[in-house]
Amino acid sequence: MDIQNYIKPNCNIVILTGAGISAESGIQTFRASDGLWENHRVEDVATPEAFLRDPALVYKFYNDRRRSLLSDDIKPNAAHKALAELEAKWPKKNGGGVTLITQNIDDLHERAGSQNLIHMHGELLKMFCRSCAAIHGAEYTDKLDIKTDMDSKMICATCERTESMRPDIVWFGEMPYQMDKCGRVLRDCDIFISIGTSGNVYPAAGFVQEAHFAGALTVEINLEPSVNAGAFSIGEYGKAGEKVPEFVNTLLNI
Repeated sequence: MDIQNYIKPNCNIVILTGAGISAESGIQTFRASDGLWENHRVEDVATPEAFLRDPALVYKFYNDRRRSLLSDDIKPNAAHKALAELEAKWPKKNGGGVTLITQNIDDLHERAGSQNLIHMHGELLKMFCRSCAAIHGAEYTDKLDIKTDMDSKMICATCERTESMRPDIVWFGEMPYQMDKCGRVLRDCDIFISIGTSGNVYPAAGFVQEAHFAGALTVEINLEPSVNAGAFSIGEYGKAGEKVPEFVNTLLNI
């Protein structure tokens, strides 16, 4: 398929990223082949019911993930950097925009330089108040340093309640963030690129169909074909750190 046929002035690109793009940076993918996430059942650490039943376990689980993310060993890889480069250069070259939607809760896209970013499943470096729905991050480091461990004693900087703060993670059974905005950019996109996703988790797995309805070129870049690989117009398979920079280079040189 000739990609150039889809490149027109003001061509809008929407990119969906999943766990596969961060795996090459040392962050483990969401669920192992045995169904466990870091030796825990998902039902025990990633549902609202789990938090109500055993908040100490849930806090510990995400505290461990946060410490790992902030370690010196975890850094953006070539795929993250290539997407940041595309976002910076595409408007100047073509006039269109680049929107990045990520299922990941890490901050590697931000560290690489991406700015037009939707974290549909929340962020590991932020916290959410169950009482007033405020989301707290680095702007509250005087009261709540999200780069430290969380516990039930933390005080919400907005409503000042205790025992109300939880990780700002969209758990199973909860609605992902900014779905209206995701729908708008998908309806307006000319190229949709899915990177490092399994095709198992909805609603993100359905984004390719929304892009099809918009008449967009759909591209999958993955280590291996996803569950819904047949829905894509183009499949590029291999390491994200190699395939994503190659594809970005192709787009920037058409």
